[in-house]
Amino acid sequence: METKKALPILFAIMFLVMVGFGIIIPVLPFYAEEIGANPTELGLLMAVYSLMQLIFAPYWGRLSDRIGRKPVLMIGIGGLALSFFIQAISTELWMLFVARILGGLLSSANMPTAMAYVADITTEENRGKGMGIVGAAVGLGFVFGPAIGGIFSKISLSMPFYIASASSLVTLILVSFILKESKQKQSDTTHHKESIWKSFNKNVSVLFFVQLLISLSLSGLEATFAYFAAKKAGLNTVQLGYIFMIMGFAGAMVQGGLVGRWTKKYGESVVIQGGMIVSAIGFALILAVNNFLTAAIFLSIFGIGNGVIRPSVSSLLTKLSTTGHGSSTGLLSSFDSLGRIVGPPLGGWLFSISIGLPYISGAVITIAALGLFLVFRQKQMKPSNMS
Repeated sequence: METKKALPILFAIMFLVMVGFGIIIPVLPFYAEEIGANPTELGLLMAVYSLMQLIFAPYWGRLSDRIGRKPVLMIGIGGLALSFFIQAISTELWMLFVARILGGLLSSANMPTAMAYVADITTEENRGKGMGIVGAAVGLGFVFGPAIGGIFSKISLSMPFYIASASSLVTLILVSFILKESKQKQSDTTHHKESIWKSFNKNVSVLFFVQLLISLSLSGLEATFAYFAAKKAGLNTVQLGYIFMIMGFAGAMVQGGLVGRWTKKYGESVVIQGGMIVSAIGFALILAVNNFLTAAIFLSIFGIGNGVIRPSVSSLLTKLSTTGHGSSTGLLSSFDSLGRIVGPPLGGWLFSISIGLPYISGAVITIAALGLFLVFRQKQMKPSNMS
């Protein structure tokens, strides 16, 4: 497998996947409202997607260990195309729910399979770089996607869904013709019959909880920051769009350009710890936001710290796990989704008590994750000094 050729192709694929996903983010609430959804139903529309990802990501990861990465990735991307198309033609709320359930179920194949693909084609030394490149593609997709969605929503609210569906179809064609299979065929099939939870063993279980806590704190921030910035600094939606774009660029640049170098030089463990420290500082700084500039700087500091954690955790997990790469990355995606389900309502509830509470709790949760990780590292270093 030629890593130098495969990684840029995978970057392009995941970028296009996330552009398609990002296109509908700013439009879905208004589109659902136009069809007749109330705020509770809108919340359920968002939650059901993450719930499907929580349930099915481990199954897709394990299936990719069995039949290969390419066919599972094609199922995931094809599922996105179908889901976006059903949303585009929806005239009733139940149709939107069907589309979101189907989309969450099938698209949950994408992230664990992409991470397993990286683990297949990289050496342990370059694993962090590969995971960082996937992370950068995801980050940049989220930067450009919402901007494209906003532009096309001026034509009609359904137009971004058609664009997202078409983008996913183009990506599917790209995968089928250009991406080569990375999974080596194995004659031994015993691990295919093992429980999905086999990946959750004492050597790596803490990594899943670390990812859960980091995801929980991040999604709590994402759910409340618009309200916080409006109250504290009087920022409007356009300014917030720019702020999240700046944060996305900062995180993506670090993931794509520096994670690989840092993990190669210092090891994943040091990068994870550093990321958590910077994240916690970012949370604390957000409390001092008082204008556009401070919001952009402080959120970017948080984004840089948070952005290096997931690729480094993924890299370390694939090195330490004794099960297939797809099984372990699938379970990791499941824990990530759990954080995204619990985080927004928790953040909203904390915000209703005090507007700074989601960020104070975010810092506390991140420090707790750091403590958990340090205990894990201490135990790991006794039998070996693997980073």
